[in-house]
Amino acid sequence: MMLISRRMKVEDIDRVFEIETNSFTTPWSKESFHQELIENTLAEYYVLELDDYIIGYGGMWLIIDEIHITNIAIDTPFRGHGYSKTLMYALIEFGAANGYHHMTLEVRVSNDVAIALYEKIGFTGVGKRPKYYIDTGEDALVMWKEIK
Repeated sequence: MMLISRRMKVEDIDRVFEIETNSFTTPWSKESFHQELIENTLAEYYVLELDDYIIGYGGMWLIIDEIHITNIAIDTPFRGHGYSKTLMYALIEFGAANGYHHMTLEVRVSNDVAIALYEKIGFTGVGKRPKYYIDTGEDALVMWKEIK
C-alpha cells in the first residue's frame, strides 16, 4: 500500500470534484477548482493518493506569511484511517518549507471530528464567524496554528 501527497493537476479535477460532492452539501464547482489551479496565483492544492488513486485533497491560499486552508476532504470510504492527518501534515510541511509562519482555517462548530483532528495537530480555536455557512447558517470556528 503506497500513500503519497502531491500537487494537484488539472487532470485531477474530475476525481477531486467527486470527493467534493461526496463531502459537502454546497460543493465547489469544477470551474472553481480549475480557476484555483490556473488563475489564482495565491492558491496551492494537494491530492492524497493511495496506490495511485486519489482519496483526498486539500487547498490553501498563501497570503503574506500565512496559509489559509480553503478546503480539505477525504472521500467517504477512506475516512477514519488517519488520512486527513497525513494530508494536513503535507500542507503544514509545504508551509514550513516555504517560509510561512501561520496557518488558519474555518470549521463548522458542529464538526467535532474535524475539530479534534485540528487540535491534535496543534490548531487552537481563536474565534467564531457567525452564520458563516450559507447552507445552514451555522457558525464557523476559526482555528490557528503557528508553523515552526
